[in-house]
Amino acid sequence: MHRNAFKMKLKPGFEAEYKKRHDEIWPELTAILSEAGIHDYSIFLDEETLTLFAFQKLDDEYNERSIPNNPIVKKWWTYMADIMETNPDHSPLVASLTEVFHLD
Repeated sequence: MHRNAFKMKLKPGFEAEYKKRHDEIWPELTAILSEAGIHDYSIFLDEETLTLFAFQKLDDEYNERSIPNNPIVKKWWTYMADIMETNPDHSPLVASLTEVFHLD
């Protein structure tokens, strides 16, 4: 298992709505993420910059290509596109982060 971190960007004024939608995340979406090998997934918000910081643990067998092709994931992206910065296919604009320190 390895750790993965990335950042995304929330549109201004949608802080509460972003939290609400994730509080009500679809069970079928969480099942897809778990089955793909994503665990211990957290998203944090920097309220000053509206930067979303995501952290997750990925199984060694995790296949990142399986997620974007899933119709439920695509539906979630479309659902979230009005409150986040996205690519033309509605996937979130993601910037990978480099780990520079870790303490167990």
